[in-house]
Amino acid sequence: MTTNTRDRVLITAAVLVVLATACAKAPPPPKAPPPRDIEVVTLAPSEVRDTGEYLGMLLSRQSVTVVPQVGGYVRRIHVQPGALVKAGTPIVDIDARQETAALASAQADASAAQARLELAKSKLMRVEVAQREGLAAAQEVDQARADVSAAEAGLSAASAGIAQREVQLDLTTVRAPVAGTLGEVAVRLGDSVTPSTQITTIAPTHEPATRAPTQGGAGDAGGTAPTLEVTAAIPAERARTLEPGAPLEVLDAKGVVLARAPIFYSAPHADPRTQLVGVKAAFANTVGLRPSELVRVRIVYGVAEALQVPSIAVLRQSGRPFVFVVAQKAGATVVERKPVQLGRLGEDAYVVEGGLAAGDRVAVSALQMLKEGAAVVPRERGDVSSSVVSPPPPGR
Repeated sequence: MTTNTRDRVLITAAVLVVLATACAKAPPPPKAPPPRDIEVVTLAPSEVRDTGEYLGMLLSRQSVTVVPQVGGYVRRIHVQPGALVKAGTPIVDIDARQETAALASAQADASAAQARLELAKSKLMRVEVAQREGLAAAQEVDQARADVSAAEAGLSAASAGIAQREVQLDLTTVRAPVAGTLGEVAVRLGDSVTPSTQITTIAPTHEPATRAPTQGGAGDAGGTAPTLEVTAAIPAERARTLEPGAPLEVLDAKGVVLARAPIFYSAPHADPRTQLVGVKAAFANTVGLRPSELVRVRIVYGVAEALQVPSIAVLRQSGRPFVFVVAQKAGATVVERKPVQLGRLGEDAYVVEGGLAAGDRVAVSALQMLKEGAAVVPRERGDVSSSVVSPPPPGR
């Protein structure tokens, strides 16, 4: 064997020894990660409400506008804006000098009519005595009796004039026609008012019975809650599906329901400009809402049973939604990706239109850490339930 050949053999043997040593020391394959704890929701049919949200306007049929019934100058203002008054509470006084003088004139006319009646009665008595003695004709008696009747009629007219003037004089004090809370007082001392001048408004107010005495001596201005009417405009196509007496809910800014009432009116015609249909509902105002206030309203068009999946459980890839569903595979508990068809989105859940079934357990936590076939330890989070809200109409 030549020297070169021997060197090549030695080098090859050395390489084989190194390779054998490296293979003998290769690390073992990595162990599978332990099962991950996740929260799951078991799907079951639940109530789904088909609803729509709109803007509503509040109206009080019990609110009144206070106007005087006589003209004149404002001599005194008895109240302040925002005062709680009872029916009959004085609000303003109008200059009553002209009505006072007219009443005095009517009283004088009544006194004159009374004197004429007394004179006519005395004359009748004398004529009747003279007739019995043969000193007066029957015609004179008839005339005397006619004079008495005319005097009585004149006295009645004068008395009616007094009553009329007393009413006119009483109208110079403008009083609250109903109990409630005053709005802005629109007149000032010395202002000239007419029967068309708006002095203030009164809105009925629900006040507790323990409220302190109010302006005008009123205690509780209304023991029962006043009624407010809410009006909303809905799309014509939605109005066609509206059932009589469908529920309407008044919401606050956070979506909390303040009041519920059935719809009692749906307009027979759509607005030709907006193609919206007006609907109305009435409810007891126990939460301090005000007439002419704009509020959120929600109308429930229908209720049905359907599967719903929490919105936090839904992932998307290339715009296609899927969820992780717990399954058993080879004796292990794992998660599998499952495409789903989603319907409308509610407050925190989607309606399931396909891909899932009742009893499926859907992962709702650690979603970004999961992958197909990952082992998990599921913990029940609770059933999902949500009120589905219809998408708002275009332009609203």
